[in-house]
Amino acid sequence: MADRHPTGDYVKLLAGAPWRRSRHSGASGNCVELAPLVSGEVAVRNSRFPHGPVLVYTRAEMAAFLAGAKDGEFDDVLS
Repeated sequence: MADRHPTGDYVKLLAGAPWRRSRHSGASGNCVELAPLVSGEVAVRNSRFPHGPVLVYTRAEMAAFLAGAKDGEFDDVLS
């Protein structure tokens, strides 16, 4: 389950998170960024708002999402 606002321990985990984005992202700053956390979870944020909301997912949740994206399950969202 995703946490919508970093609180408590998440604030510490996010402070030094190694954020990265796809090499397909442009320089406009409209990117989704991911960061693996030392807790084993994965944080997701919008690069336009680096101090804004962060969603934190388990590795299993992120793996399921990425597998679906690779399989084209979300292609209709962009059409």
